[in-house]
Amino acid sequence: MSGGAAYLYGDDPVEINAGRAKATITVSNTGDRAIQVGSHYHFFEANRALDFDRNAAFGKHLDIPAGTAVRFEPGDTKDVTLAQFGGHRRLIGFANLVDGGTTARDTRARAIDRAIALGFKGTNLDHKEDESRTGFRNEGDR
Repeated sequence: MSGGAAYLYGDDPVEINAGRAKATITVSNTGDRAIQVGSHYHFFEANRALDFDRNAAFGKHLDIPAGTAVRFEPGDTKDVTLAQFGGHRRLIGFANLVDGGTTARDTRARAIDRAIALGFKGTNLDHKEDESRTGFRNEGDR
């Protein structure tokens, strides 16, 4: 630490992702190789061989300590808890499915279209829940 900076830690446990929307989903690895997903990876964009409710995972990451990961062996099925991203909720990169704000009107629809086109597995991978989850409607629904 430079400049005399100090960090004080209390004795009380710290709740990670406090106050963030959370969802618990069931994830199955349908692939033939182990898949590891890091703590801050946009779970919606996780490996295409993982089968889970991608709508529920949109805008969320694993609710685990920073720098850790969850590993899915081939054939594994397990429940994981996800937490909503904080800050501006603008996601760029990852699997290149989402490039924009997760609360923007058309970001989810474009991401779902890309995931379908690229063969990502996912239960409930459609546009039906857009309005109920975000308050937005797809542009074509007007």
